[in-house]
Amino acid sequence: MLVNLDYVLKKAQKEHYAVGLFNTTDTDMLQAAISAAEELNSPIIIGTAEVLLPFGELKLIAPSVIAAAKRAKVPVVVHYDHGLTFDRCMEALQLGFSSIMFDGSAGDADKNIEDTKQIVKIAHSLGATVEGEIGHVGQAASGDNAVTDSYTTVKEAEDFIAATGVDALAIAIGTAHGAYKQKPCLDLNRLKEIRAAVDTPLVLHGGSGLSDDDFRNSIRDGIAKMNIFTDLCLAGNAAMEKGIKDGLDYLSIRNLKVEYIKEAVKNKIRLFGSENKA
Repeated sequence: MLVNLDYVLKKAQKEHYAVGLFNTTDTDMLQAAISAAEELNSPIIIGTAEVLLPFGELKLIAPSVIAAAKRAKVPVVVHYDHGLTFDRCMEALQLGFSSIMFDGSAGDADKNIEDTKQIVKIAHSLGATVEGEIGHVGQAASGDNAVTDSYTTVKEAEDFIAATGVDALAIAIGTAHGAYKQKPCLDLNRLKEIRAAVDTPLVLHGGSGLSDDDFRNSIRDGIAKMNIFTDLCLAGNAAMEKGIKDGLDYLSIRNLKVEYIKEAVKNKIRLFGSENKA
């Protein structure tokens, strides 16, 4: 069942669990993610990000992703993650994505607000939802007492939501994209302050590599959407390495990769608490 973010995140926020976004650049990852969600009766968010388009062009993957979402026995959001340009966000909406994220967080703050506001207006007219971002995910601090000025403030969150009308907000509290080289330090107090000040569902990017306790604590303190990609790639790599070592043929390795990625998705679904929440 194809749905938007509102359908899955409002319930998650109310019941204190999180829904995972699993970026899928091909049909192997797509099959793994959808089948994992169906087996565990969990809502799920799937899609791709603008930086991943060289590995799976929108026009190529959108028809299969959207068709799979519509066929699924559980609610599936098809989300365009980290849209960096207006044109690509519009393309995703035209192709049938039910949700998009516009990420102008790296540029001027006022321009981020204006651009996000414009995209929200267009997306809402099409029944799609929009996630925005403020702060700078990707500059994770390290050490038990590390704090950085790039973390999202309460006032920034309040002002951004009021000005743009976004349906979900990605905040920076100490995570980074990709594989962590050292232990991240999450500012859970900042998260709790933002959660207490706004009603909009909050999103944590850079989830791959966090500890189970990091996930549980972040969800406990107000995160309703978790983004995962690197962990899926690592699972796929492990499957290919095993398949080659065992002398499997190409198609057998492909199926092994689906199984490994599927297990990685199921592990996260259980950890996020969304099992049997469909």
